[in-house]
Amino acid sequence: MTAITIELQMLVASVILGLFQILLAAHFATLQRGLKWNLSSRDQDVPPLKGAAGRIHRAAENFKETFPFFLAAVVIVQFLGKNNSTSALGAQIYFFARLIYVPIYAFNITLVRSAIWLIATCGIVITVLGAFV
Repeated sequence: MTAITIELQMLVASVILGLFQILLAAHFATLQRGLKWNLSSRDQDVPPLKGAAGRIHRAAENFKETFPFFLAAVVIVQFLGKNNSTSALGAQIYFFARLIYVPIYAFNITLVRSAIWLIATCGIVITVLGAFV
């Protein structure tokens, strides 16, 4: 049996991070909107989430926007058998940037948040580039 690659390790860690973000966002939404809302069918319009609850929700949504690209990058590298130090570094950059993105966004550190988003996105690009070096 072969060892799990760094890229796959970061993919698994990213799946766990994504699930955590969804649960965290749901928890904060429930705190703001109440348990009755959480248990409802949510057919009625509700006001947007405010403060930390809104930022945590948006961070989770942002993760859901970038994760498919990261997943595709890892699949490409794995499928081609091109795992190397470049693809591994890119995968690690993506995961750890996304990991710190959550509290940075939650605490409303705006300029740093944008820089961390850019770093995570560069991680995806670096992962893909690993297939070509």
